[in-house]
Formats: sequence, structure tokens, C-alpha cells
Amino acid sequence: MRKNIITFGTFDLLHVGHINFLSRASQLGRLIVGIATDELSYRNKNTIPVIPQEQRIQMVQSICHVSEVFLEENYGGYINIKGKKEYIKKYGADILVMGNDWEGTFDYLNNYCEVIYLERTKNISTTQIINKILER
Repeated sequence: MRKNIITFGTFDLLHVGHINFLSRASQLGRLIVGIATDELSYRNKNTIPVIPQEQRIQMVQSICHVSEVFLEENYGGYINIKGKKEYIKKYGADILVMGNDWEGTFDYLNNYCEVIYLERTKNISTTQIINKILER
């Protein structure tokens, strides 16, 4: 039986690092992606995403590696600790996949599903892209 894989992110200014991550995550099974709402992003990072949540959903849904997309609401403060557990249960996730910049943060969820941290694509991030734009 194919496993349900879940991940979460803002996926603002979609770039090759996002695509690489989603591609690798989808190799583990059926990929379900939680997109942080604009409100959740603001509460966590004190900034509103450049791309509105409806457009970010549409972009991520169009990626061939992604089976399902939902909006991640704010249920538990920074990094949405309580909410992630609820989404894992709701979507029947067998594996939670996150970038290795979160290494160890979600280990407590091993009680609900396997937690795997994938290496991020080097030398690319939304923050780097925004900073390049601002420099110009």
C-alpha cells in the first residue's frame, strides 16, 4: 500500500529548491502539502508572503509531484506545533517530511508518524531571492 506523505511550508516565490524538495518527498509516497495561510506566515515570520495564499495553492497544486494541497491554519503558535499533529491525523499521514533546517524540531511527532528531514537545495532560498531583488 502506498504511504501518505505530508509536508508543510509557505512556498512563497516558488523556486527550484521547493521543486527539488517536493520531488524527493513524493518519491516516498502520495504527497500532501499544507500551505501556510497568509495569517500563519505573518504570525510566524512577521511578514506577509509576496504571493497570496490562493495563488500559492494554485502553484503548488500544479506541480506533478503533489497529490493534494490544503491550507494550514494557525492552531498552535510558532511552527504550529498542535496543528501539525492534527493534520497528520486528519490526512492519515504515515510520514512527515520537512527540510533539514528544521532538524529535530518535529521529532516529537514520531509518536504519530515517521519523521524525515530532507536536505535543502544548497544556495537557494526565498529569503536569498528577496534580498537579491532588493539589492537591485
